[in-house]
Amino acid sequence: MSAIRCRLPFLVIFLEGILLVLIALFVTYDEHTDAAAHSNETDHRHNQLYAIFPVFQDVQVMIFVGFGLLMGFLKKYGYGGIAFNFMIAVFSVQWALLVQGWFYHFHDGRIHIGVYNLLTAETACATVMISFGAVLGKTSPVQILILSLLEVPIFTATEWIIMELLKIKDVGGSITIHLFACYFGLSVTTVLYRPGLKDGHKDEGADYNSDKMAMLGTLLLWVFWPSFNSVFAANGHGQHRAVIHTYIGLSSCTLTTFAISSLLDKRGKINIAHIQNAALAGGVAVGSAADMMVTPAGAFALGCIASVLCTVGFKYLTPFLAKKLKIQDVCGINNLHGIPGFVGAIAGIATILLTTDERYGHGLYDTFPERVPKEGDIKLAELVGVLPHLKAGGGRSAWEQAQYQAAAIGVCLGIAVLGGTVTGFILKLPFLAQPKDEYCFNDDPYFEVPEVEEKEEFEFTNKNNANNNQRLKLPV
Repeated sequence: MSAIRCRLPFLVIFLEGILLVLIALFVTYDEHTDAAAHSNETDHRHNQLYAIFPVFQDVQVMIFVGFGLLMGFLKKYGYGGIAFNFMIAVFSVQWALLVQGWFYHFHDGRIHIGVYNLLTAETACATVMISFGAVLGKTSPVQILILSLLEVPIFTATEWIIMELLKIKDVGGSITIHLFACYFGLSVTTVLYRPGLKDGHKDEGADYNSDKMAMLGTLLLWVFWPSFNSVFAANGHGQHRAVIHTYIGLSSCTLTTFAISSLLDKRGKINIAHIQNAALAGGVAVGSAADMMVTPAGAFALGCIASVLCTVGFKYLTPFLAKKLKIQDVCGINNLHGIPGFVGAIAGIATILLTTDERYGHGLYDTFPERVPKEGDIKLAELVGVLPHLKAGGGRSAWEQAQYQAAAIGVCLGIAVLGGTVTGFILKLPFLAQPKDEYCFNDDPYFEVPEVEEKEEFEFTNKNNANNNQRLKLPV
């Protein structure tokens, strides 16, 4: 893998140099961070930092620690899973600050940023992390940097179409993040299909220690997922509901996973890989409806449904996709993000249609800003008299909002599959140092790995066994 020695450093230095120039040219402070925008009379308690930074830190832990440890489940690719996750996460956030800035925060010829921009950049980063799971261990660090470079702007454009043009509700990202990232990643791995790995690879698996590390990643993601689903909900009751619904969905999902995993095994044994992944599926499934009046019972049911589908997917669907459809999904992102993402999208539509406006009261317009009456509507004037913070919306009915939600699913899938397919063909270019089959799922081509003297370890084990036998007065 000598090609990495030249190509990786050159690519990183080149990308960082370009980013430095672009940041110097375009990025400046927003009103919350610019010293010149404040005076001695400024009440700093209203600074955006105090409302966002605690949740931003939660999402930081999910992206850099939770995802990283979860990606470290391969027995000989622990360094790669964790370190490459770290590398592309940092680059994705840097790149997303610029790309999202041009889409959302560009005025007066500059991109104005604060801690809120760091938070939204990490949602773009999350999509890259999910997609990375489909090609984990089968791609070089050069390839995954290019994957990040291409996916971030495609995701941002998709999100802009869905959120700004279609104006759907998806605070937890079931559609915009999980569905997009999953089918983008699956499209990439389909193009990068390796016939030599159709029967598996000797290193494509976990061992006792790597599985424990991945389980720690699951626990961290589990604990902080309510923050992820609630951060973009309306302040107050919307965020409160999102936290409760996410926690309930995760808890019901977790216990259901233990039961289904045991049930699917002939000996009744639990598969730790099911727990690592399916225990999180409830957070994905609750995402779109997290801040809606889905009810605690509804969130509980969504968690159970997501768990069953995710666990069954790992047991039967992943092998089927690999053998029949040539989709080699290393981390099973279709089971954790794709299928629960569909469940979440459908749940959001159902909640919109089945929940009466009276259940929301005036909170309806905080939850669905696009359902606020249009400018000039008589009802809008009446509402502003009671709720002065309201701004004119699209005047949508529940049925119209549900239609836009359904349209967003199609838009998301179409762009994800097309973008992922094009990206896959780009990643196949020979100068991107794609590893040979024998080097897949192994840290050795990329890292200085401590040598384990198997002979000495074997002799040490035999010596200990001999000592134990002597203590028991057994023949050695």
